Amino acid sequence: MTSTVPGADQVGPPPPFDPELAAALAELRQRMPASFTADMIPVLRAGSREQRLELADLRMDGRFEVEERAVPGPAGAPDVTLLICRPVAAAAPGGVLYFIHGGGMIMGDHRGRNTGEAATWAAELGLGMVSVDYRLAPENPYPAPVEDCYAGLLWTVGHAAELGFDPGRVVIAGVSAGGGLAAATALLARDRGGPALAGQMLLCPMLDDRNDSVSARQMAGLGIWDQGSNALGWTALLGDARGGPGVSPYAAPARAGDLSGLPPAYLDVGSAETFRDETIDYATRIWRAGGQAELHVWPGGFHGFDGFAPQTSLSQTAKTPRVPWLRRLLATAG
Repeated sequence: MTSTVPGADQVGPPPPFDPELAAALAELRQRMPASFTADMIPVLRAGSREQRLELADLRMDGRFEVEERAVPGPAGAPDVTLLICRPVAAAAPGGVLYFIHGGGMIMGDHRGRNTGEAATWAAELGLGMVSVDYRLAPENPYPAPVEDCYAGLLWTVGHAAELGFDPGRVVIAGVSAGGGLAAATALLARDRGGPALAGQMLLCPMLDDRNDSVSARQMAGLGIWDQGSNALGWTALLGDARGGPGVSPYAAPARAGDLSGLPPAYLDVGSAETFRDETIDYATRIWRAGGQAELHVWPGGFHGFDGFAPQTSLSQTAKTPRVPWLRRLLATAG
């Protein structure tokens, strides 16, 4: 992010962590370094598999019918697995939350911890939820992950009647790498002529492969997913192209020159994390293009703080606006 304000790119000390989160981070640091390296990817993936939710965990006390389906992937590519949660008591087709998991492009799957949280939002609002299991880098570099997400979205909207969903009330959502992929999928949907989206929810999104913002430099070696980890994730996705002039906006949405014509966006990020400045810049550019965005910057929050330390006061505060935003959005959609 480039600024014309004198001195804006001078890097001061990192913003302080929220005191409760600092204590939680000290405990996390005993088993998780600030920077990940390529040799850690197998261990990271094994750890994410251990936290994988069972289908029964996603039924929300019987409110959802839950299944997995393999659906057609991008042309010439393998099928994509979708987790599909359908409201049991729906009297009429309702909206659907199309969710994309995080994991720095290198780990995680469609049944991670954040998927469970998204299912709680959907259950509270009477929505369906679909979570996509996209291919991971570095084995599957760009464009595989975003094309998988787009293929799953196309199938979901195309089969909305069968699933009991309203195709005019689809919100795409994602966390971290999933937030970046959600933004990229929204750009693809705009530029390929559909499907139309009611909104996009981008939570601490991974948007910019250049990895050189003030916040990225401030938080190097600190928090969760620092500048070194971010370099690992983007290099896995883009290889030697990372940071260069030819990176597609469908890989790194911050590269998009035009953010007009996008659905309303909800963005949130911590003040003490790598992705702070690119998230703020993305929201600012949506506004500049005449779009609608709601932006929250949580003071003292490290990356993914509400997932890693959900019982802290700041985490509870950060979670509060999400369902109301979805409710307001969907009340006027369709």
